[in-house]
Amino acid sequence: MIQLCSDIINKQDIDLLRDWLSGVPKLTKGEKTLEFENKFAKFLGCKHAIYCNSGSSANLLITSALHQSGKLKNNKVIVPQISWSTTVFPVIQLGLEPILCDCNLNNLGIDIDHLKDIIKKEKPSALILVHVLGFDSHIQDIIDICEKEGVLVIEDTCESLGSSVDNQNLGTFGIASSFSFYFGHHISTIEGGMVCTNDKDFADIVRMIRSHGWDRDLDTQAQNKYRERHNVEELDTLYTFYYTGFNLRSTDLQAFIGINQIEKIPHIIKRRQTNYNTYRALLNNDFWKPTPTKNQDKVSNMGYPIMVKNRKRLYKALVENNIECRPLLSGSMGSQPVWKNIYGESHMPHSDLIDVHGMYLPNHPDLTDTDIKTVCEIVNTCGEKI
Repeated sequence: MIQLCSDIINKQDIDLLRDWLSGVPKLTKGEKTLEFENKFAKFLGCKHAIYCNSGSSANLLITSALHQSGKLKNNKVIVPQISWSTTVFPVIQLGLEPILCDCNLNNLGIDIDHLKDIIKKEKPSALILVHVLGFDSHIQDIIDICEKEGVLVIEDTCESLGSSVDNQNLGTFGIASSFSFYFGHHISTIEGGMVCTNDKDFADIVRMIRSHGWDRDLDTQAQNKYRERHNVEELDTLYTFYYTGFNLRSTDLQAFIGINQIEKIPHIIKRRQTNYNTYRALLNNDFWKPTPTKNQDKVSNMGYPIMVKNRKRLYKALVENNIECRPLLSGSMGSQPVWKNIYGESHMPHSDLIDVHGMYLPNHPDLTDTDIKTVCEIVNTCGEKI
């Protein structure tokens, strides 16, 4: 079986965890969570990292913090038509207005011309973009456009940990970014996610919303600011809530795993980029291939995307040869039943193409050149050019 992804948590991680557990440590959120947050922020190159229980929760926290902080000038938020479900769903769940944006056919990020049209017409507050499968979504161009128009940029970087542009990691350009540590992603904490930002006030709001809406996870200066503003007495501080919060915390047990995972990131990035380059070399030149932006220096590819005319037949051939594959993300969000039930079906030319013809192939650190050669031989034999 050539698996779509591999388990990044290995025997060494389990042995280290077992030794740590033998000391009967505190397992709920505590010191290990703070250590993991600090080390991840240092790796990424941001000031604040807030650990939560999933990448989906990270997106929910960012959207909720934007909504409750007063940073949004209206309820309109641009979301990619090619994205993951829980990139888009928090916008809907919080009563905001999602506006779908088509993708481009170079790196599967949002189409900049369509983005400009939406901004001109709708005057939105924010853009949530997805760096798809390790590719830069023209982030610097998007930042320039959005800063000029007063649109906040949130980066969903769950599929692109370690990808960089001009030696700056994706996930450090916008007001905030999300990461996922689910099985098969670049690193794993079993379940887990991270919100990253350089904005201290925004980070504090995320910390409060993550934990019920209280201030226990803030530093003393920030706590005093909120307590003095609301005239909170000492006893009441334990159960005073400043924002409508959730309980999206993770645990020190999972954070302990994450701390050890950080050391693996450089190797994981290198392997994923090497595999990506091998796919590009072995797949027929007749097929569509992703094109990274010219300034992208690291492509930390989570799965290799392809588009073929006969996706069903190719899928069957891959499965018959024990090779796992998937549709290309959620396909077009505008064709998903949940979207159609709420807003009606949405068609856009590039997203529709991917919805019908797109899929992605395995890429993970344990994949061998022989594995990739086997996959490419089947694609080259069975796949048809669009």
